[in-house]
Amino acid sequence: MNHIIIVVAFVFLTNLPASSCAQQQTTNDVKVGDGCEGCEAIYESPTPFEKLESMVWLADWTLPGQKLAVNGTVYKADGKTPAEGVIIYIYHTDGNGIYPTKGDEKGWAKRHGYLRGWMKTDKNGFYKFFTLRPGSYPNSKNPAHIHITIKEPGKQEYWIDEFVFDNDPFLTTEQRSRLQNRGGSGILTHKPGGSMVKAERNIYLGKNIPNYPL
Repeated sequence: MNHIIIVVAFVFLTNLPASSCAQQQTTNDVKVGDGCEGCEAIYESPTPFEKLESMVWLADWTLPGQKLAVNGTVYKADGKTPAEGVIIYIYHTDGNGIYPTKGDEKGWAKRHGYLRGWMKTDKNGFYKFFTLRPGSYPNSKNPAHIHITIKEPGKQEYWIDEFVFDNDPFLTTEQRSRLQNRGGSGILTHKPGGSMVKAERNIYLGKNIPNYPL
Protein backbone atom coordinates (compact mmCIF):
# COMPACT_ATOMS: atom_id res chain seq x y z
CA MET A 1 0.00 0.00 0.00
CA ASN A 2 2.81 2.42 0.86
CA HIS A 3 4.39 1.79 -2.55
CA ILE A 4 1.13 2.69 -4.24
CA ILE A 5 0.88 5.96 -2.30
CA ILE A 6 4.44 6.91 -3.25
CA VAL A 7 3.83 6.19 -6.93
CA VAL A 8 0.60 8.19 -6.96
CA ALA A 9 2.33 11.11 -5.22
CA PHE A 10 5.15 11.04 -7.76
CA VAL A 11 2.73 11.04 -10.69
CA PHE A 12 0.81 13.96 -9.16
CA LEU A 13 3.92 16.05 -8.58
CA THR A 14 5.36 15.45 -12.01
CA ASN A 15 2.09 16.46 -13.63
CA LEU A 16 1.75 19.80 -11.88
CA PRO A 17 1.13 22.65 -14.36
CA ALA A 18 4.25 24.50 -15.46
CA SER A 19 2.91 27.75 -14.02
CA SER A 20 3.34 26.33 -10.52
CA CYS A 21 7.10 26.13 -10.98
CA ALA A 22 9.71 28.85 -11.39
CA GLN A 23 11.44 29.28 -14.73
CA GLN A 24 14.78 27.57 -15.04
CA GLN A 25 18.00 29.30 -15.99
CA THR A 26 19.72 27.81 -19.03
CA THR A 27 23.36 27.14 -18.27
CA ASN A 28 24.48 27.33 -21.89
CA ASP A 29 23.12 30.84 -22.44
CA VAL A 30 25.77 33.36 -23.51
CA LYS A 31 26.81 35.56 -20.59
CA VAL A 32 26.46 39.27 -21.28
CA GLY A 33 26.61 42.37 -19.11
CA ASP A 34 28.78 43.03 -16.11
CA GLY A 35 26.97 41.55 -13.15
CA CYS A 36 23.37 41.98 -12.21
CA GLU A 37 22.24 41.65 -8.61
CA GLY A 38 18.63 40.54 -8.50
CA CYS A 39 18.28 40.01 -12.24
CA GLU A 40 17.61 36.34 -11.60
CA ALA A 41 14.20 37.46 -10.33
CA ILE A 42 13.16 37.34 -13.96
CA TYR A 43 12.91 33.54 -13.52
CA GLU A 44 10.30 33.96 -10.77
CA SER A 45 7.58 34.62 -13.34
CA PRO A 46 4.37 32.88 -12.21
CA THR A 47 3.56 32.34 -15.88
CA PRO A 48 5.83 30.18 -18.05
CA PHE A 49 7.88 32.29 -20.43
CA GLU A 50 6.31 30.68 -23.48
CA LYS A 51 2.84 31.78 -22.29
CA LEU A 52 3.66 35.38 -21.42
CA GLU A 53 1.79 38.13 -23.25
CA SER A 54 3.24 41.34 -24.63
CA MET A 55 1.18 43.42 -22.18
CA VAL A 56 0.90 43.29 -18.39
CA TRP A 57 -1.08 45.14 -15.73
CA LEU A 58 0.72 45.51 -12.41
CA ALA A 59 -1.08 44.92 -9.12
CA ASP A 60 -1.50 48.63 -8.34
CA TRP A 61 -3.40 49.46 -11.53
CA THR A 62 -6.83 49.59 -9.86
CA LEU A 63 -5.62 51.70 -6.93
CA PRO A 64 -5.75 55.52 -6.63
CA GLY A 65 -2.78 57.32 -8.11
CA GLN A 66 -1.33 58.60 -11.37
CA LYS A 67 -2.05 55.91 -13.93
CA LEU A 68 0.81 55.25 -16.32
CA ALA A 69 0.97 53.26 -19.56
CA VAL A 70 4.38 52.60 -21.11
CA ASN A 71 4.95 50.92 -24.44
CA GLY A 72 7.67 50.53 -27.01
CA THR A 73 9.47 48.33 -29.48
CA VAL A 74 12.47 46.16 -28.73
CA TYR A 75 15.00 46.07 -31.56
CA LYS A 76 17.85 43.70 -32.26
CA ALA A 77 21.45 44.90 -32.12
CA ASP A 78 21.20 46.28 -35.67
CA GLY A 79 18.84 48.91 -34.30
CA LYS A 80 16.10 48.32 -36.86
CA THR A 81 14.91 44.69 -36.76
CA PRO A 82 12.10 44.06 -34.22
CA ALA A 83 13.10 41.45 -31.65
CA GLU A 84 10.50 38.79 -30.93
CA GLY A 85 10.40 36.62 -27.82
CA VAL A 86 12.38 38.91 -25.49
CA ILE A 87 11.39 38.58 -21.83
CA ILE A 88 11.06 41.84 -19.90
CA TYR A 89 10.87 42.01 -16.10
CA ILE A 90 10.00 45.24 -14.30
CA TYR A 91 9.46 46.27 -10.69
CA HIS A 92 9.13 49.56 -8.82
CA THR A 93 8.10 51.31 -5.61
CA ASP A 94 4.66 52.53 -4.71
CA GLY A 95 3.75 56.20 -4.61
CA ASN A 96 5.48 56.55 -1.24
CA GLY A 97 8.78 55.23 -2.57
CA ILE A 98 8.47 51.86 -0.81
CA TYR A 99 8.72 48.41 -2.36
CA PRO A 100 5.48 47.07 -0.86
CA THR A 101 5.22 43.51 0.42
CA LYS A 102 2.39 41.43 1.85
CA GLY A 103 4.54 39.42 4.24
CA ASP A 104 4.45 36.05 2.54
CA GLU A 105 6.90 36.81 -0.27
CA LYS A 106 9.58 34.38 -1.35
CA GLY A 107 12.75 34.80 -3.35
CA TRP A 108 13.48 38.25 -4.72
CA ALA A 109 9.91 39.38 -4.05
CA LYS A 110 11.05 39.99 -0.47
CA ARG A 111 13.09 42.93 -1.79
CA HIS A 112 11.34 43.82 -5.03
CA GLY A 113 7.85 43.72 -3.55
CA TYR A 114 4.69 42.81 -5.42
CA LEU A 115 4.66 45.72 -7.88
CA ARG A 116 6.36 43.74 -10.59
CA GLY A 117 5.50 42.12 -13.88
CA TRP A 118 6.72 40.05 -16.81
CA MET A 119 6.15 40.49 -20.55
CA LYS A 120 7.34 38.87 -23.78
CA THR A 121 7.68 40.88 -26.98
CA ASP A 122 5.46 39.85 -29.87
CA LYS A 123 6.52 39.34 -33.49
CA ASN A 124 6.74 43.12 -33.91
CA GLY A 125 8.97 43.54 -30.85
CA PHE A 126 6.10 45.27 -29.04
CA TYR A 127 5.67 45.46 -25.26
CA LYS A 128 3.43 47.45 -22.95
CA PHE A 129 2.70 47.71 -19.24
CA PHE A 130 0.14 49.52 -17.11
CA THR A 131 0.87 50.68 -13.58
CA LEU A 132 0.89 53.71 -11.28
CA ARG A 133 3.74 56.16 -11.34
CA PRO A 134 6.19 55.28 -8.55
CA GLY A 135 7.55 57.66 -5.96
CA SER A 136 11.09 58.57 -4.99
CA TYR A 137 12.69 56.79 -2.04
CA PRO A 138 11.63 58.42 1.27
CA ASN A 139 13.84 61.29 2.46
CA SER A 140 15.97 61.11 -0.66
CA LYS A 141 16.58 63.06 -3.84
CA ASN A 142 16.79 59.91 -5.91
CA PRO A 143 14.65 60.15 -9.07
CA ALA A 144 11.61 57.88 -9.16
CA HIS A 145 12.32 54.91 -11.40
CA ILE A 146 11.20 51.54 -12.70
CA HIS A 147 13.78 48.76 -12.78
CA ILE A 148 14.01 46.61 -15.89
CA THR A 149 15.74 43.33 -16.72
CA ILE A 150 16.05 41.82 -20.19
CA LYS A 151 16.31 38.13 -21.17
CA GLU A 152 16.97 37.42 -24.83
CA PRO A 153 16.75 33.94 -26.33
CA GLY A 154 20.17 32.30 -26.00
CA LYS A 155 21.60 34.97 -23.70
CA GLN A 156 21.69 35.41 -19.95
CA GLU A 157 19.59 38.11 -18.35
CA TYR A 158 21.03 41.61 -17.95
CA TRP A 159 19.92 45.02 -16.74
CA ILE A 160 19.40 48.15 -18.82
CA ASP A 161 18.84 51.77 -17.80
CA GLU A 162 15.88 52.24 -15.50
CA PHE A 163 12.77 54.04 -16.66
CA VAL A 164 12.91 57.57 -15.24
CA PHE A 165 10.68 60.58 -15.80
CA ASP A 166 11.69 63.68 -17.73
CA ASN A 167 9.58 65.94 -15.51
CA ASP A 168 10.95 64.53 -12.25
CA PRO A 169 12.47 67.44 -10.26
CA PHE A 170 15.11 65.05 -8.94
CA LEU A 171 16.27 64.16 -12.45
CA THR A 172 18.86 66.93 -12.45
CA THR A 173 21.53 67.67 -15.03
CA GLU A 174 23.99 65.80 -12.84
CA GLN A 175 21.69 62.79 -12.58
CA ARG A 176 21.17 62.77 -16.34
CA SER A 177 24.91 62.78 -16.92
CA ARG A 178 25.21 59.55 -14.92
CA LEU A 179 22.83 57.63 -17.16
CA GLN A 180 24.61 54.98 -19.20
CA ASN A 181 21.98 54.58 -21.94
CA ARG A 182 22.15 50.83 -21.61
CA GLY A 183 19.57 49.57 -24.06
CA GLY A 184 19.00 53.18 -25.11
CA SER A 185 17.61 56.10 -23.16
CA GLY A 186 15.21 55.26 -20.34
CA ILE A 187 13.91 58.81 -19.92
CA LEU A 188 10.14 58.87 -20.33
CA THR A 189 8.30 61.92 -21.64
CA HIS A 190 4.64 61.96 -20.68
CA LYS A 191 1.87 62.37 -23.21
CA PRO A 192 -1.80 62.98 -22.33
CA GLY A 193 -3.87 59.81 -22.50
CA GLY A 194 -7.30 60.47 -21.08
CA SER A 195 -7.46 59.24 -17.48
CA MET A 196 -3.78 58.23 -17.62
CA VAL A 197 -0.48 59.45 -18.96
CA LYS A 198 1.35 57.57 -21.67
CA ALA A 199 5.02 57.24 -22.46
CA GLU A 200 7.14 55.37 -24.96
CA ARG A 201 10.56 53.77 -24.79
CA ASN A 202 12.19 51.79 -27.53
CA ILE A 203 14.85 49.33 -26.41
CA TYR A 204 17.96 48.43 -28.39
CA LEU A 205 19.41 45.06 -27.46
CA GLY A 206 23.09 45.10 -26.67
CA LYS A 207 23.45 48.89 -26.81
CA ASN A 208 26.15 49.90 -24.30
CA ILE A 209 26.00 46.42 -22.75
CA PRO A 210 29.46 45.06 -21.80
CA ASN A 211 30.50 41.73 -23.33
CA TYR A 212 27.61 41.78 -25.77
CA PRO A 213 28.36 39.74 -28.92
CA LEU A 214 27.70 41.94 -31.95
